[in-house]
Amino acid sequence: MRSSGLWQPLGRRDYVISARPWRAALYLLTSVPLGAATLLTLALLAVAGSALAVVLVGLPLLLVLVLSGIPLASLERRRLRLVDSTPLADPHREPSGTGLAAWLRTRLQERSTWRELGYALLFATVLWPLEALAVGAMLLVCGGLMATPAVMAAGGDGEAKVLKLWIADSYPEAFAVLAAGVVLLPVLAYPLGAVAAGRAVLTRQLLSVPESGADSRLRELDRSRMRLVDAFEAERRRIERDLHDGAQQRLVALSMTLGLARLEGPAEPLSGLLAKAQGEADVALVEIRELIRGIHPQVLTDRGLPAAVEDIADRSPLPVDVRLDVPGRLLEAVESGVYFAVSEALANVAKHSGATRASVRGGVASGRLAVEVEDDGRGGARLAADGVTGCGTGTGTGTGSGSGPGDGTRAGTGLQGVADRLSVLGGSLLLSSPPGGPTVFRLEVPCPPARSRT
Repeated sequence: MRSSGLWQPLGRRDYVISARPWRAALYLLTSVPLGAATLLTLALLAVAGSALAVVLVGLPLLLVLVLSGIPLASLERRRLRLVDSTPLADPHREPSGTGLAAWLRTRLQERSTWRELGYALLFATVLWPLEALAVGAMLLVCGGLMATPAVMAAGGDGEAKVLKLWIADSYPEAFAVLAAGVVLLPVLAYPLGAVAAGRAVLTRQLLSVPESGADSRLRELDRSRMRLVDAFEAERRRIERDLHDGAQQRLVALSMTLGLARLEGPAEPLSGLLAKAQGEADVALVEIRELIRGIHPQVLTDRGLPAAVEDIADRSPLPVDVRLDVPGRLLEAVESGVYFAVSEALANVAKHSGATRASVRGGVASGRLAVEVEDDGRGGARLAADGVTGCGTGTGTGTGSGSGPGDGTRAGTGLQGVADRLSVLGGSLLLSSPPGGPTVFRLEVPCPPARSRT
């Protein structure tokens, strides 16, 4: 189990001379003011909320009381790093929508919220007093012994009470007691470290939601889904290489051969047939180059998502402003999915919106990449969701593409594959298109950093 690693440093020979005893003491010491503040806050919220509940003013205070475990748990996960190097993940999920109401609804339905409230109550009433007792006992014993000579000198009567247990009546005895305190300090570091380790184990157990069998199966499903996505991307790249290195090169050679044959000046009608064949070869070459670019553009592989989106904007018939802040490289599946989503959105803008300009903006926040494609067109784009189309302002999982603002026709299916592809990555595609515009395509995708791009 992971918690067993917290006890292993106590058995090492260099434990006393390492930073671990100091980190353990700091971990327990910081619990005291934090626990006292938590107790005071919970008591004030409970009393004020209960007293004012009859006039409804106290209901928001009681709601804050219920949610008070969330910021405390977040702080505890950070404070846990003092004694436990393994991060404790935040178990809360992203809200299903935007706004305070969606956030509250999601948090109140989560088991983690109620576990964190229970932890806050336990911390405020039981844990921090015990930690204060442990640290205070160590400071009292070691500090009392080491302060004996100073107490004797300050008293002026040539004697000092040692921990109120006996009286030292000479300076040699006082300094012997001081030496005993110095020796006892590293000895007491072990029980103090054990208390800190036990406290960390308890915190980890209480603030991490146990994984049920269904959760375990869902996690394995997510992992297998990502493996399938990686395999799909690898197969796409293989097809791209085969087309680029095989069929495209053969078409280039065929076109050159036909051109050389025409230079020989054969008589008609053979010359016309050769020219027609060379034209067909050139058209096929253009089409296969477009096909290769559609499978996976080389600029995306070489320079990353921002450069690839800039390339789409340069090839767009409309002016497109790009402001995409993506630090470093992302997983290939994420880059590819976002690239084709933006490409499809800009294609819809050019075909259906009647816009004069468009913009692509986005960035990474809280481990998710959000990208918006906005145009100044007529708006009224339709959103097909679960086989139902609607017109006007709406936000939902995009499963169709705008087919002409407010034209009464059913939405196309250009974004169906994009939405499916983003959902495989754990992302979503949203649409807002009120009549009169603007139309905004917004996509969000989790973006873990790339493991390796070799």
